[in-house]
Amino acid sequence: MATPSREAIARYEARILAYERGRGPRSAPGRFPPPSRTAAHGAIRPPGTSRSRVRAHPRPAALRLHARRIVVLTALILLVDLVVSFWGAMTEASNVPFGVRAVEWLRDNGAAGVVSDIESIYYSLNAPATGGPPLKRLPHVGAGARVQVARDAPPPIHPLIWPALPGEGQWRVTGPLVGGVAPVLVATFRPDPNYPQMVAGVAWIDHTRARLVLYPGRYEPPNDGNQQAEVPPQLRPTLLATFNSGFKLEDSGGGFFSQGHLYAPLTDGQATLIGCSNGAVDVRTWTGGPDPGPGIELARQNLPLIVQNGQLNPALSNDSLWGATLGNAVRVWRSGIGVDRNGNLIYAAADVQTAQSLARILQHAGAVRAMELDINYEWTTFNFYGTFGAGDPAKLLPGMSRPTTRYLSPDDRDFFAVYAR
Repeated sequence: MATPSREAIARYEARILAYERGRGPRSAPGRFPPPSRTAAHGAIRPPGTSRSRVRAHPRPAALRLHARRIVVLTALILLVDLVVSFWGAMTEASNVPFGVRAVEWLRDNGAAGVVSDIESIYYSLNAPATGGPPLKRLPHVGAGARVQVARDAPPPIHPLIWPALPGEGQWRVTGPLVGGVAPVLVATFRPDPNYPQMVAGVAWIDHTRARLVLYPGRYEPPNDGNQQAEVPPQLRPTLLATFNSGFKLEDSGGGFFSQGHLYAPLTDGQATLIGCSNGAVDVRTWTGGPDPGPGIELARQNLPLIVQNGQLNPALSNDSLWGATLGNAVRVWRSGIGVDRNGNLIYAAADVQTAQSLARILQHAGAVRAMELDINYEWTTFNFYGTFGAGDPAKLLPGMSRPTTRYLSPDDRDFFAVYAR
């Protein structure tokens, strides 16, 4: 190997000094470049290494900015998804007011607990005061004409507040006769001396002259959307009455069987309204497994029984058993269904009720077994018809908010219809 000349050594030393002073050239072809430092943190870059292969570490401020962008983008995507979901729910076909649908959408999209807490606070702050002046008259229901009633029709309901008002607790006919006998009777009475202005409405349905049918609604129970969700027009010539069903299945955890289709498996231990192919009806605790079995045409479940063997369920004081919304203690519109000792149906509804007070109403009206149906003013409905063909419709209680024609057009929720045999 040739020894470098003094001139070459001097030139190389000059290049090193020039680089250190920041004035020297990068490198010369064919010569070894001096060690270099990166602009970011002064690290020595090995000779021959390309500057593009040495990357500076990202700064903390840049990382924070990138994270914020990801969070904002994610939030925007979720917000758009919620807006689309809400808009779709509010614009689909429905017979329910906008405000009620908005609350139901919140329940179904993760805010059920918040909605229930707000409702509980609202109803607690607006709870009715006890006492006050008594009523001077009861709302007019049914027809006052005396007609023949069934042999096992119930006796008049004994008034609980004295003096009794004219017609209090007296059964009245509602419309068409079947075999010369009234198959549906209605009555009103004041059930609680502590609330002398509160009125309960009760309906008695003769199972030997009427038959019961359960219809799925447009959206409840969850279905394929092809259900009529109303009283079929061809069956209205024998229609006697319609009334609301129970809680949404996701809230009650119960089963639903109607017209040969099992919408949700039946649950042992749940109170169940049963309709048999021979016309018999019953309200009892279900113990038959997930399938209804032969001879059953309808089965609708909702929570435990509130009346059993003629006595109130001792567990009525356990708030956790009575639904995912308002429990048992908040006073709201409530409805229930039971059977008397002869196997006939008794429906009851009233405002300002707890689960316990509703149970007492059904018990006092003659129910030996009973279950709660739906609650809140927007869902509680009992309509009867003065003539065949769904003519001259009327409400069991004037305070029921939904129209007398409810269930004669598609409805969002499932319901029961009563037909003449």
